[in-house]
Amino acid sequence: MPFLKFTALRLGFVAVFSVICYSFGLGAIFSVIAGAILAWCVTYLFFRNLRNDAASSLQRRFRDGAPPVRSASELRDADAEDSFDPNTAVNSDRRQA
Repeated sequence: MPFLKFTALRLGFVAVFSVICYSFGLGAIFSVIAGAILAWCVTYLFFRNLRNDAASSLQRRFRDGAPPVRSASELRDADAEDSFDPNTAVNSDRRQA
């Protein structure tokens, strides 16, 4: 969750700074580039704790031995597969009517 907060904050700053730069007549492409650079500078200088929280959440997620994150549908699918009786006869030669 901290990663999403930090990303949303940075994208918000990109949008705000891009609009400000565009209003100064910088042009669309250069406004977005300048907005991205300014957003990076502001978040780097003033949002250190949020940036560190986002980095540590990513580190926990991708380290070796971390448990996989599964959605509810993946868990239901795994339960259905586990409940299947392996001794049930399967005839894949016939079409189902």
